[in-house]
Amino acid sequence: MQKQRIVLLGPPASGKGTQADLIASAYGIPHVSTGALLRSESSRRTDIGLEADSWISKGLLVPDELVIRIVTTWIEKNGSTFLFDGFPRSVSQAEYLDDFLDSLKAPLDLIIVLELADKEIPRRINDRLSCLQCGATCSGKLDAQVEGAPCPRCRKPLVRRNDDTDEAIERRLEIYRELTMPVVDYYNRTSSELVRRIDAEVGSQSVFTSISKLIS
Repeated sequence: MQKQRIVLLGPPASGKGTQADLIASAYGIPHVSTGALLRSESSRRTDIGLEADSWISKGLLVPDELVIRIVTTWIEKNGSTFLFDGFPRSVSQAEYLDDFLDSLKAPLDLIIVLELADKEIPRRINDRLSCLQCGATCSGKLDAQVEGAPCPRCRKPLVRRNDDTDEAIERRLEIYRELTMPVVDYYNRTSSELVRRIDAEVGSQSVFTSISKLIS
């Protein structure tokens, strides 16, 4: 039976957004990127967006309460079929998600962990262009894109994110090691049968082929 509730984890630039788009397109599972949701709120200058931007622009992790608020709202509006890209990013967020899904009698089906060497992360980020409207990401070199070009998904301009600075990148890596890697340990303890690790250093299509075998 096809998996319906999936969590996709991995370090910055490991290809979470790319794989999530491929999965959503192939299997019809809604792709939910908390980062994209928060950046969209920020670009629209909403209250929650302004609150989030004060953290995002420094490369810091948005507080759990703020992330949980936006995730809960999304599930309540859209239902319990989803692919979370980069959420949960802390053990407390993972615990909240488990409890919330238990209340809906809709537990997770699959937890995918993309693995990428630290040395590869800055190179990928420095080549990355993003859409602040829909959250799509592109490689400047691999996708032959330039800043200001139209997003292939929604046609809004592609930009370099304001948190893609060397200082912010290093801080995000520290946050990932300190807060998010323990999430994998948490799932290994509580739901080890759902956790699958995939090498993200190979091409995106190879990664997607491996993921497809887990979903179908």
